[in-house]
Formats: sequence, C-alpha cells, structure tokens
Amino acid sequence: MSQPSGYIAPMGWYAIIGPREAGATEREQMHARALKIFAAEGVENPHRVDVPGKGTSTDDDGGALREPVQMIVPALQSGSLFGGKTGVLVVDAQQLLKAEVGAIVEMLDNADPDQAVAVFLASGTLPAPIKKNVAANGKVETIKAVTERDATTWIVAYAKERQLRIDQEARSELLMTFGSNTAQMRNAIDQLSISGSTISASDVRENFTNRPDEPLWFLGDAIVAGNQGEALRRLSDFLEHQHPLILLSYLEGEVRKRSLAAVSPDYDTFASVARANPRSYATKKIWENRTRANASGLAHSVRAIARADITIKTMPEATHRVTLERLTVAMCHWMSR
Repeated sequence: MSQPSGYIAPMGWYAIIGPREAGATEREQMHARALKIFAAEGVENPHRVDVPGKGTSTDDDGGALREPVQMIVPALQSGSLFGGKTGVLVVDAQQLLKAEVGAIVEMLDNADPDQAVAVFLASGTLPAPIKKNVAANGKVETIKAVTERDATTWIVAYAKERQLRIDQEARSELLMTFGSNTAQMRNAIDQLSISGSTISASDVRENFTNRPDEPLWFLGDAIVAGNQGEALRRLSDFLEHQHPLILLSYLEGEVRKRSLAAVSPDYDTFASVARANPRSYATKKIWENRTRANASGLAHSVRAIARADITIKTMPEATHRVTLERLTVAMCHWMSR
C-alpha cells in the first residue's frame, strides 16, 4: 500500500543539519521540519534542550551533562505515563561537549525508539558519534543555505498563495533589501498587502530600509495564541536588528497589563489603572483576552522575564538568543492557558 505524500516512517532518532551560518530562514526551516517529525511520530509536547555555547558559565561541576542538557535524560529513559511517546528536541547540537556526546550516544543505544523520539538540530556539523548513531538507526536530513535564486522562487510562490501581484521590479527590490532572508520578506509582504493586492518596487523602498519595522505586538499575539513556531519566527526576525532588552521591556509591560486586566472589575477600571488609552485597539484586545492566561501563568512569566533580564545583562552575547527562545516557548505555554 502506497503512503501519502510527506509521510514520515517512525524511526525514533533524527538529525537535521543546516548551514554553518544558518540565518533566520534556515533556522525556521529546521524547526518546521522538526515539528513535522514530532507530529508524524505522535509526540505532542516534546521537551526542548537548548545546548549552551562551549566555555560559557553554564558548565557544571564536572558531571557528564551540563544542567541545560540534562533534560535529555528523562526524555530518553522514560516513556509517557499515558502510553504515548516522549520526545526531545536538541537545539544547537553542534555545541555539545565531548563528554555529553558520549553520554548521549550511550543513551541512544539503550533507549527504545518505540517509546522516545529525539531530533537533533545542528548548524554546520553534528558531532560524528551522534550523526553515525542516527544514520544507522534513524534519519539524517540536510537543510541547504537559501540563495537569492531560491528566494526569488519563494516570492513568486508566496505571491500566488496570497493572490498578490509582485512584478519583477518589486521582486528585485525585495531581494536588494532582504537578500535571501525569506522570513523577513514574508513580514514585509504581509505588511504591504494590507494596503492592496499589488506591491510595487516603490512600496518596498518607501516602507523598508534594511528590514520590516515589525510591530512587537505581532510577536505578542503569537505568544498569547500559543503558536510556538510563529513566535520563534517573529523573535528571530526581531533579533536581526534590535536589542534583546527592548523585547524584555515589551513583554514585561504586556504581562503587567494582562495581570491588571485579570483583576479589574470592568473595562474602564482596567484602562485607568493600566494608564492605557481606552479607545486603543491594543487596550481592547488585552481586555478581550483577559481570561486566556491564569494567575499561575502570569506569575511564571514575570519570574522568567526577570531571570532572562539578568542573563542578558550578565552572560555572554552567545547565550542571548537561546535565552529568549526558551522564554518565548515557555510563555507560549503559560500565556495561552
């Protein structure tokens, strides 16, 4: 019996290797592929392990696994209490230390692929012992660097999907502005399409210099909706040109306003105590979604934002993206309950 297009045969271990200098577009493709794998394997809420950079202060006191990597142990060694599979997504696996690689390979050798699913995302290279194990017992995939020719093809396909008219001059202007970064191009096209179904080169020049000036509430909406993939894409675009502390300030303000909305008896009271414009669309939207996050989720978010703030201010820059990605994923869970 033939399988449907896009079918993924269950096999337990997977590796997705992107280019060494993976940008927002390639990282988005890697994460999207991982989500499809987990869906095909029947894993709904995989654990996420963000491997820290080598030589950072996250190194522990000599154990085989640094603290951020230790989550892989219960994910591979114990099945779900409800009879399904557990899953673990290991991000930036190229940064695993030698001792961690040995420990993970041993766990893979002893784990049951019918009970656990592991997906390793790596930029450039995956440690050879893990790659060899995955190749022998699962599947290794490669995500190629996106070229401007690929981006041109993407623009044509995306315009057709959205029923937009983007002529050759406008496509050239998009490529000149964003290069091969289709993630940023998508944001730009989405914003320009609000004004009509035709996008011209002058539209692109007049609205964008080197990136779309994307409102932060796009990211906030994705978090409140619990859409992890969309939120991570928006985050990646933001970090291309903006400082992480700007994002933390925005998220802190959003959590504060949603907390006030949750305890206010009526809309006018909320607008008053939040010092917000009662006629503002943003204020009304927060009030309408005031029951989406519970008190526990809001409290967790406040503490997590505070910890992220300390990390951004005290840890090397190499840890900033991972810190904000982990915060984003966690808030997607807490704020959408």
